Amino acid sequence: MTPPRDPVALRSARHIAFFDVAFTRFFRRHMRALRIPAWGMPAIPPGAPAVVFANHPSWWDGMAVMLIGRRLLGDRQVFTPMDAAALEKYAFMRRIGVFGIEPGTPRGAAAFLQTARRVLGEPSHLLWINAPGRFADPRERPVPIAPGLARLPELAQTAHFVPLALDYPFWSERKPEMLAAFGQPVPAASLLALDRDARIASFATALADTCDRLTQDAITRDPSRFETILQGREGMGGVYQLWRRAGAMLRGQRFDPRHTPDGPT
Repeated sequence: MTPPRDPVALRSARHIAFFDVAFTRFFRRHMRALRIPAWGMPAIPPGAPAVVFANHPSWWDGMAVMLIGRRLLGDRQVFTPMDAAALEKYAFMRRIGVFGIEPGTPRGAAAFLQTARRVLGEPSHLLWINAPGRFADPRERPVPIAPGLARLPELAQTAHFVPLALDYPFWSERKPEMLAAFGQPVPAASLLALDRDARIASFATALADTCDRLTQDAITRDPSRFETILQGREGMGGVYQLWRRAGAMLRGQRFDPRHTPDGPT
C-alpha cells in the first residue's frame, strides 16, 4: 500500500491545473511580469530526474514553483519540500506536489532524504529545493546551502542538478518584476567525485554565478533583455488610472497604463 504522505501518490493533475489558474490570476494582480533572459532558459537533459536548487529571497518563491514549472518544465512532474508546520495550514498544497519536512532535526533530515529518494526514482520527476533552507537576500555571499542538498547526488546518481536564480526588483512601475534564470545542469556523477563539503561549495558557486549574471541583466531595467513568460496588469489601477484612461479617450489617444510608456522599463 502507498504511504499516506507519499507526494507522488498525492499529486493531482486536476488540482495542479486548478491552482495554476488561481496562482496566475493572483500573480497578474500583484506582479508586473515574469521574465527570463534567453541565456537562462532551462536546458535540462531528458531521460533522467533533475534537482533544481534555487536561492530563496522571497515569499513569492513558492508561487514561482507553480508558474515556472507549468510554463517551462511542463514535461516534468515537479515536487518541492515545505516546513511541515506551515504545510498543515495549506493542506491543499500536498495535491500539487508539496511535501512536509521537519527542518533542524535528525528525524526530519532522514525523512526528507527518504522522500527525495522516492521522488527522484522516476526520470520524469523534478525536485525543486530552496537551497539555503531559509530566506536569504539574493546578494548574500557565499550563498548559503542547506547540508541535505549535498546528499542528493548519492540518492539519484543519474540526476542533473540545476541552479536557479530568482529576484524581484522594482523598476519604474508600481509592481515588482519576477526575474528568473537557470544555470547549466551539473550531472550527479561529477558531484559524486567530490566530498560533501566540496559539493556544498560547488553548489554555492554555481548558484552565486547564476544570481550574479541575472543581477547584471536586472540592473539594466530593460525588458528587451528578457523573454516575458507571464504578463501582469500594468499601471496605477484604481480611480487615478480611470481618470487617465478617460483623458486619453477625450484626446483621441490610445491609453497606455505604464508609468514610462516611452522608456525601456
